[in-house]
Amino acid sequence: MSYRVVNGKLYSTNDFTQYSKVGTQNTKGKVNKEQTMNSKDKSSFNQVLNKQIEKQEVFTISAHATKRLSSRNINIKDDDLKKINEGINMAESKGAKQSLILYKNMALITSIKNRTVITAIDKDASKGKIITNIDSVVMI
Repeated sequence: MSYRVVNGKLYSTNDFTQYSKVGTQNTKGKVNKEQTMNSKDKSSFNQVLNKQIEKQEVFTISAHATKRLSSRNINIKDDDLKKINEGINMAESKGAKQSLILYKNMALITSIKNRTVITAIDKDASKGKIITNIDSVVMI
């Protein structure tokens, strides 16, 4: 037997079976369409919300950027990934499209729209270089 805690009280899940149906029946035995549509709207809203939340927590590092990072022996840890993700989120909130993220000893050129790190340059290799086609710089 399963139990559920609601407002600090313990209830059997059998008590909730009447509420688990998508639509409720009225006195004539017909399913109330408004309640069915509202539950569909709520579920689709939850799906959209969850996708947006997941989107803000994930970004991609392109094969080119991975190759450059590994050739320069730059290791990115979980904490670094979180900080870079925060930088992407900040740039996205300001409406940036292509951004240069300066983090520790590297510069990351990112597509904010696609949430992708396009290329990576270490501090030593970036001296004397010109970076074009960016509309913002995020310093972390």
